[in-house]
Amino acid sequence: MTDQFLAPVQLSLKVSIVSLVIVFVIGTLLAKFMAHRHFRGKVVAETILLLPLVLPPTVIGFLLIVVFGNTSPVGRWIQSIFNHPVMFTWWAAVIASTIVSLPLMYQSAKTGFSEIDRAIVEAARVDGASEWHVFCFVTMPLAYKSLVSGAILSFARALGEFGATLMFAGNIPGKTQTMSTAIYMSIESGNMNLAWTLVLTMIIISFLMLISISVFIKK
Repeated sequence: MTDQFLAPVQLSLKVSIVSLVIVFVIGTLLAKFMAHRHFRGKVVAETILLLPLVLPPTVIGFLLIVVFGNTSPVGRWIQSIFNHPVMFTWWAAVIASTIVSLPLMYQSAKTGFSEIDRAIVEAARVDGASEWHVFCFVTMPLAYKSLVSGAILSFARALGEFGATLMFAGNIPGKTQTMSTAIYMSIESGNMNLAWTLVLTMIIISFLMLISISVFIKK
């Protein structure tokens, strides 16, 4: 019971943390780029970025298999480098979690960047600050509440990812079995004690994530 509980919890946390790092970097940079730019096709580009929010997990899982599967060019390229396919590994779970949580980070970061007074940014540039310094020491500090909120929501979303992960990473105990897939298999096998333990753990973690956003925003 202990190993059946700890293994998926540890894997879920590892996957969510790695996914969060990737999502935070990519989502923040994309949001910064898109926040104050207007170009042809921007609506289409943003719609594509936000699609994982509304697409069924099975569709996302299917597309991941098509793109990263063993017979795809990307899948064969990854296999040639690492001598192992990405499917049915914990990295597949990271990719799935990253895809589904990226829109939350992007949207939150974009909102924060859009609300920054442009006069403050321009003043920093006039004073001689480089674009990198403006971004690190002016833009990000001013949008930090939105960035932290997006990071927490992205982490919680990655932690609860199920459908795409099950299709793309599989459900291999001790290797790719996350808490969500472990709950599903526990119910299927009739192990309700394990299912309840995992469910309560997920509820507690998610509750703490959401309440931390409320407390942080009020500061």
